[in-house]
Amino acid sequence: MRKSIRVALAVCGLGLAAMSAHSQPGTAVDSARWKESFDAFAAADEARAPAPGGVVFVGSSSIRLWNNLEQQFEGPLAITKRGFGGSRMLDCAEHLQQLVLPYKPRWVVVYAGDNDLAEGRSPAEVLASFTAFVEGVKRELPATRIAYLSIKPSPLREAMMPRVREANAMVEAYSRATQNLDYIDVYTHMLGADGKPRAELFLPDRLHLNAEGYALWKSVIAAHLK
Repeated sequence: MRKSIRVALAVCGLGLAAMSAHSQPGTAVDSARWKESFDAFAAADEARAPAPGGVVFVGSSSIRLWNNLEQQFEGPLAITKRGFGGSRMLDCAEHLQQLVLPYKPRWVVVYAGDNDLAEGRSPAEVLASFTAFVEGVKRELPATRIAYLSIKPSPLREAMMPRVREANAMVEAYSRATQNLDYIDVYTHMLGADGKPRAELFLPDRLHLNAEGYALWKSVIAAHLK
């Protein structure tokens, strides 16, 4: 595990991992797939553009399905939700212009990587896409802080947990070595004493969070946003 993390970080440091990840067969970004979501984001911005300096939550359906996310956290920073269901870390990196850059946020909180692994991408490829995401934000918004929510352990994808742990470990190591980058561990909080995903945190589909699951996420994330 440690050797694989060192190798992945070295590749990302050279900028080669991000390039290779985007050239892998079967990992092409289908922008048309997200047109409806991006059109909805644009319409919301036109109706009421978020003020700069807030918090943007971006990622897959775990963000999209978080009801009233914009009102969940106390404090002066306005929250903008930009989750699009089924998305991968790859997609988040490719669509920074629609998801992050226009809002000039103080914080970006990202949850993605779960779907990448489910589609067969490797933990190293998840890290490479996250690295591309971070570098893209830093080029345009160098003062913005980014927080990565660890990939969750869901009952439906229990067989995937070894790869989830590996991807999380790689992202955590990269985050520790990178300025203005945080790793928020929700994974361990979602495990029972038996080391298995806590079923009571999930909807009947055994993949998405219920109210109790989101309450746990809120408690863990709130400490970082302060």
